[in-house]
Amino acid sequence: MKNMGKTGLFTLSACALAVFTATAQDQNKTENTKQSGLEVIEVTAQKRAENAQETPISMNVLNASALKEKSIEKIDDLQYAVPNLHMTETGISTQIFIRGIGTGNNQGFEQSVGQYIDGIYYGRQQLLRMPFLDLERAEVLKGPQSIMFGKNSVAGALNLSSAKPTQDTELHFSLQHQPKFGATELTGMASGSLTDTLSARIAVRDYSEDGYIENTFKDRDETIRDEQAVRLSLLWEPRDDMNFLFKVERDEFDGTGRQIEIIQDDPALAGSPIPGVNFEQILGILGHPGAITDSKLDFVRQADAEESSTNTLNNATLTANFELGDYTLTAVSGLVSYDFIETCDCDYTAAPVFSVFIDEEYQQFSQEIRLVSPVGEQFDWLGGLFYQTSELDFKDDIQVPTNSVLGLLSGGALAPITGNGAGRSYQLDTDMWSAFFQGRYHFTDALTLTLGARYTSEEKTASRSMNITNTATGAIAEDPMAAILFNAAFGIENEQSPLSPQGHNLTGARDESSFTPLINVSYKLSQDVMAYASATTGFKAGGFDARANNVNSWEFDEEDATAYETGIKSLLLDKTLEINLSLYRTEYDNLQVSQFDGILGFNVGNAKETVVQGVELEGRWMILDNLTMQYGVAYLDHEYKDFKNGNCHNRQIPDGVIGADGNQLCDYTGKSGQYTPKLTGNIGLDYFTETSLLGFEYFRGTLGLYHSSKQNVDVNLNPLYEVDAYNKVDVRVALESENWNVALFGKNITNEKVLTYVGNAPLSGSTFGTNTFYGFVDRPAVYGIQVDYNF
Repeated sequence: MKNMGKTGLFTLSACALAVFTATAQDQNKTENTKQSGLEVIEVTAQKRAENAQETPISMNVLNASALKEKSIEKIDDLQYAVPNLHMTETGISTQIFIRGIGTGNNQGFEQSVGQYIDGIYYGRQQLLRMPFLDLERAEVLKGPQSIMFGKNSVAGALNLSSAKPTQDTELHFSLQHQPKFGATELTGMASGSLTDTLSARIAVRDYSEDGYIENTFKDRDETIRDEQAVRLSLLWEPRDDMNFLFKVERDEFDGTGRQIEIIQDDPALAGSPIPGVNFEQILGILGHPGAITDSKLDFVRQADAEESSTNTLNNATLTANFELGDYTLTAVSGLVSYDFIETCDCDYTAAPVFSVFIDEEYQQFSQEIRLVSPVGEQFDWLGGLFYQTSELDFKDDIQVPTNSVLGLLSGGALAPITGNGAGRSYQLDTDMWSAFFQGRYHFTDALTLTLGARYTSEEKTASRSMNITNTATGAIAEDPMAAILFNAAFGIENEQSPLSPQGHNLTGARDESSFTPLINVSYKLSQDVMAYASATTGFKAGGFDARANNVNSWEFDEEDATAYETGIKSLLLDKTLEINLSLYRTEYDNLQVSQFDGILGFNVGNAKETVVQGVELEGRWMILDNLTMQYGVAYLDHEYKDFKNGNCHNRQIPDGVIGADGNQLCDYTGKSGQYTPKLTGNIGLDYFTETSLLGFEYFRGTLGLYHSSKQNVDVNLNPLYEVDAYNKVDVRVALESENWNVALFGKNITNEKVLTYVGNAPLSGSTFGTNTFYGFVDRPAVYGIQVDYNF
C-alpha cells in the first residue's frame, strides 16, 4: 500500500466494483418482499437535503439518537466513533485532523478541517472546544470539500446541524452524572408553536466537572470545568413559499488547570548548567524539591502557577428560504464573535520558571446566497456567492516571575529577565469572497456526471510585534539587559534588543485567488448500489505566523491539494446491510506546518510535497430486527515526500536545509506525520427489545469498540513518542418508556492510558539541558448515570 499510486488505487477500485456488481445482480434476481430495513439518513453535505447513500462522497453521519447513545458531547468524543478523525488540545491551541491532515499550533492558521454549524464557518482553533448542544446531526466529510464549503476545508469538513423548532410541543430534560470525576450535566429543551406561522425552540446546557488529573502541589483535581450554553431559535413561515430561521446562541466554557503531566525526564548532558541530573533534580537543587515528583503517565501532575481558560462565544444566524417557482433561493447570514483569556503554567512543573498569558478576540461576518434548481430534471444545479470578513486580535505574554529559578542559573546571569515578560501583539484582518457552481447531468436514471467549481479571492493584512515589559507595570523594561537576554538566551527578538537591529515589528499583506474544480461520475449498479469516482482540488490561503519569536518566521505560502477518490455505496440483504467503501489519494503541495522551535516558540513553514492515501470501509447492519451494528475501519498511508525544512526535536542531529535564521533544520522526507495511525476502526452494537422491568417498556443496550494502531503524537515527530496501539470500549444500558429513560454507561472501560499530544517541556532542553517531555492525557475509565424526560 505504501507505494500505491493512482493506477493501483483505481485497479483496487475496479476489483471492488466487480464484486459489488455481482452482488447487486444476485440481489436483483431475488424478489424483495421485506419492507423493514435500515433507517434512511438525510444529509446536507451538498447544500440540499438528500439520502446519504445517494451522496457520492466519503462521509460518516451520526444523528441525534446516535450522539446520545454514544454519549458524544463534543468533537473530542466524536473521534472515537469516526475512523481517521483525530482531535487534541495542546498547551496553546486545539487541533483537528482528518486522514492525517490538520493544522498545528498557530493562531495565524485557518483550520484544514473546516467546522460548519448551520452553514456558518467556525474555523478558529478555540471553537473546536465548544460543546455540542441540541444537535440534529453531525456529518464528517472526508477529503477536500472545496466547492460546497470553500478553501477552509482542504482536509475535510464537520457539518453540524442544530435541531429546529417544531409546531408540535416538545419538552426534553436530561441529567447526567459521573461520580468519579464529579461531572454533572443538565440539559433542557422546549419547542413548539407560538402562532400558526411562528414556532420557537430553546435549548440550555449546564456542565461542571472536578477533573481527572490530580495536582498534588495544589491538592486538587484538574481540569475543573464550568460550562453554560443557551440557544434560541425562531422559525417564521408566513407563506408556503418562504420561511425564516433565526438562531441566537451564547456559550461560556471555562477551565481551571490542565490535563497535562510530565511523562519522561532524562538527565542533562555534559556542557549543561548542571550536567548528569534530570529536570526534577535540577529544580530541587534550585530550591524546589517536589516540583516534579515522578515522570510517568499516572494522571498525577505538579503545577504551581494559576491556570485558567475563560471563553465566551456569541453567534447569530439568519437563514431565509424563498420558493421561486420550482427554484429555491437561500440566504444565510451569520455573526460569530468570541473572546478568551488563558493563563498557562507552561513550564508544566511546580517550580516558578515562567508562565504564559493569552488574550484573543475574534469577530466574523459572513453572507451566502445560493440558488438551487428543482431535482428530478435531467440537469439540476446549484450556485451561489459567498462573502466573509473577519478581525483577529491576539496577544500573549511570556512572563518570568521575580522568584523564577532562571535567575539562579549561571551565577545569576539571567537575573535581569526576572519580573519581566516578552509581550506579543498580533492582528489579522481578512476579506474573502467566492462564487461557486455545481451541476449534475443525468444521462440515464443510473449514470450521473457532476461538475463543479469555486473561485475564491482573499485579502489579508497582518502585523506582529514583540516588546519586553515589566510584568507589574506593563511599561517597557527599564534594564536593557532584560531585552538582550530574552533575545540571546531564548531567541525572542524584540524591539528593545540591540542584538536585533531589525527589531520585531512586522507588517504584511497578501492578495491571492484560487480556482478549484471538481468532477464526479456516479453509476447505479442497481436501485441500492452506487459506484462513484471523483477528482477535485483544494486550496488554503497563505498567511502570517502569529507564534514565532524570530522575525524570519513570518509569511507562509498557500497550500494546494489534488484529490482522487473512488467508492461504492450499497444497501444489500433487503436493505438491512449497508456497505460503503472508498479508496482515496490526495497530493498536497506546500502543506502548512507548525513545529516547536525547541525553546519558547513555534515556527511555521511549508512541507513541499505530502501524499495521503488509503481505504475506508463503513456502514450499518441490521443483524436482527432488534440488533443493529454500525462499523467503520480505515487504513491510512501518510508520507512526507519532500519535507527538508522541519524543526528538529530535542537532541536530534540536523540533516535538513538551512533555515531563514541560519540554523540547519531536519529532514522529515519519507516519514509519516503526527496523528497518522495506519489503522483505525470502530464497531457499535445496539440491542433494543420490549421489557416490563420496573414499569419501563423497552430495554436498550449499546456497546462501542474503538481501535487505533500505533502513531506518533509528538509535535516534532520524536520517535520516542510513537505510542502503542490501543483499544477503547464503551458500554451503555438503558430502560426506556414513552416519557422516561434511565441509563447507566461506562466510557473507556478498558482504562486505556491515551496520550493525545506530546512535546518537550519548554526550556528543559534549551536552557537546562535535559530531555523532558509533557503530555496531554485523555480520560481514564469513567462511569455514570443519565436520566431523560421527554414530553
